[in-house]
Amino acid sequence: MFGLAILFGSIVGFALGLTGGGGGVFAVPLLVYGLGVAPREAVGISLAAVGGTALSGAIPRLVRGEVELRTGFLFAVAGMLGAPLGSYLSKLVPENALLLMFALLMFVVASRMWAKAKNPKVASGVCTTESEPGRDRSACQRDADGKLRLTSRCARLLVYVGLMTGVLSGMFGVGGGFVIVPALVLFSGMAIHQAVGTSLFVIVLVSISGVASHIAGGNELSLQTTLQFLVGGFAGMWLGGVIATCLKGPTLQKTFSIAVVLVAVFVIFKSVVL
Repeated sequence: MFGLAILFGSIVGFALGLTGGGGGVFAVPLLVYGLGVAPREAVGISLAAVGGTALSGAIPRLVRGEVELRTGFLFAVAGMLGAPLGSYLSKLVPENALLLMFALLMFVVASRMWAKAKNPKVASGVCTTESEPGRDRSACQRDADGKLRLTSRCARLLVYVGLMTGVLSGMFGVGGGFVIVPALVLFSGMAIHQAVGTSLFVIVLVSISGVASHIAGGNELSLQTTLQFLVGGFAGMWLGGVIATCLKGPTLQKTFSIAVVLVAVFVIFKSVVL
């Protein structure tokens, strides 16, 4: 069990380091089917392990300037408010129905990310200049130097998506990276590598809220399993981060899209077949 927990943690950390998300989606199935942890406890362990692992990846990216703090805070605050709501809703809605809806959302996200990787102008969110024809009607727009124009319309959009991320976090025990990264790229026009760093920053804060809600609800949380997951997660995060720096933006986006599809297929299989 000791070796398996570290191995599974490294898988979660690798996914986080490479794509800025997906760790929690892998963590819960690994805990339940690989280590025999009860599903509800697995949610708490996943949130704690993913949050701690994300912190180890967010700090160096913050130092390198790969985290857009203003946008990240908007996402995080909204996500922290949404996490308790997600925990509450998870007790009211059938689990299989929620998982199937989540899988369908992942397919949509993957298709949009793949399209943007093939054509960077798709949902770019970058303002056109006065000398260019047409008008960019994206809610969130950026200046020529890449700085986000945080208008009230853009802020509302980011808060709405952040709330959705928090709700998903509370429901499924995920950090929300599979929603955060595509949302940052598609809705705010953020570059993929910066989106990964900002996503890790958001995941840390949202996970804190999720773990607090989990414990406040009287659910168990195995400190030993969590620490073992973290040990493996730190190693996996480092390796994933190294590989991510070697990949070009479009390649990383396509890798992310494929990973999303694979996890979505697994979720559907788990919900319908098992």
